[in-house]
Amino acid sequence: MILDAARAAAAQLFTAEFRQVFLKSLGLTLLALVALWFGLSGLFDTFAMPWIDELLPGFPAWAGWLGFVTALLFGLGLAIGLALLVAPVTALIAALFLDDVAEIVEAEDYPGDPPGQPLPAMRALWLSLKFFAVVILANLVALLLLLVPGVNIAAFFLVNGYLLGREFFEFAALRFRSEEDARALRRRHAGTVFMAGLVIAAFLAVPLLNLLTPLFAAAMMVHLHKALSAQSAP
Repeated sequence: MILDAARAAAAQLFTAEFRQVFLKSLGLTLLALVALWFGLSGLFDTFAMPWIDELLPGFPAWAGWLGFVTALLFGLGLAIGLALLVAPVTALIAALFLDDVAEIVEAEDYPGDPPGQPLPAMRALWLSLKFFAVVILANLVALLLLLVPGVNIAAFFLVNGYLLGREFFEFAALRFRSEEDARALRRRHAGTVFMAGLVIAAFLAVPLLNLLTPLFAAAMMVHLHKALSAQSAP
């Protein structure tokens, strides 16, 4: 069931419909990162550089390099920080298009079933922020556990598998169910949802491919929700 859902989602990732959604989310992600770069650079130039310039007159002439080195280190740190933020920011932006992904999957693979209901705008925005927080939290925890020998890789998969599996499954379920029913279904099939989350975590671990994680996860969980709903039907 899980592998079938993963295969079906992977097969749809590079279709024309999915490419359109991905390009929209990627374009907004790049705009957000560029805006963040200029915003942080402006704050640095406004507040940090004048403070450094005031300190320099009391130092020897060679200390003039301090401003240059500080700016260089800031630029390097900012570049590394933005690189680390690409995946979570993509997750935040892509979450705005998850209903589009679900609609594509439902129309193509389940044309005889009633379509799901898109989430209300505010609910979708809240869900986007939750996805962003989940990805950040999961990777911060995994990053801290990287320092613990023997558990680092396992920690990455366990933390991401649980959190991502839970959030994306509930997204797919919420298109057809109330929040209480969606959580109840997830708890009833907690092991299956967790194993599906591990597949998403493995996808997330692949550089560049991880930019497609939200779209892959949403499509996979639509398939899994359909399968579990059919299994749970009387």
